[in-house]
Amino acid sequence: MRLACGDHSFPLLGHEQVCDLVRMLGFDGLDIGLMGNRSHVRPEVVRRDVAGWAGRLSERVRGRGLDIADVFVIPWTEFEVMAPNHPDREERRKAAELFADMLELTVRLEARGMTTVPGIAFPGEDRKTSLARACDELSWRVAAAAERGVQLSIEPHLGSIAADPADALRLVENTPGLTLTLDHGHFVAGGYDERDADPLIPHTRHLHARGAVRGRLQAPMGENAIDFERIVTALAQTGYDGWLAVEYVWVDWERCNECDNLSETILLRDQLRAALQPRMTATGP
Repeated sequence: MRLACGDHSFPLLGHEQVCDLVRMLGFDGLDIGLMGNRSHVRPEVVRRDVAGWAGRLSERVRGRGLDIADVFVIPWTEFEVMAPNHPDREERRKAAELFADMLELTVRLEARGMTTVPGIAFPGEDRKTSLARACDELSWRVAAAAERGVQLSIEPHLGSIAADPADALRLVENTPGLTLTLDHGHFVAGGYDERDADPLIPHTRHLHARGAVRGRLQAPMGENAIDFERIVTALAQTGYDGWLAVEYVWVDWERCNECDNLSETILLRDQLRAALQPRMTATGP
């Protein structure tokens, strides 16, 4: 297990400055966030020149001694826009075209995995229908990604069809090959105990980590209710060898603009390092 940080943690800096900062903070990898209408590097811009952006991003990241830990795609600021399980066929077509372009970028970046969002429960239809459509749409995406050597994950998040750990498990169990980018904060903020997400750990490809408490997705480490040492141990017991990505963000959503991201990133980085240290000592660096 190695430590990464998301480029979307520091939106007020330029993207190259973020890469410099993440390297300076001692992280080994960078999560590249492509989030419609808001990230440093936006999918709607990248799609005009996928090959060119793959070259630029690879140089920015790897030129600073960082690995590309993950490619994280959120189609738009509103989750219903281009949701994979949208009831409207035309919206699903747009979502499929976006996915194809972002998969091409991931392949050109030689990244091992790509994370996206699972869709939402759409008003006016039965929740089971929304969940079943999500399984269907994600199934062919998983297969398409696997053909290109990429593992596809979804992040169960607040407001999604998988905001309940049980629904997240149903989604992954009914979509062969699908993996998870697990962020316990979404479940804890939604009122669940972190242990409710334990059945999801064997399906986890990538981990997002930040402090959280009930009712608050992002909290300072001094208030944090998540036991990251326990989670690292649980991951290790499954043979997990993926990234632990610190993901404090600064965005006007779910009160995620109320933390000192730099300080909290450092505090969590150090806590994760401490959790990993006994394993590194036992197995070598």
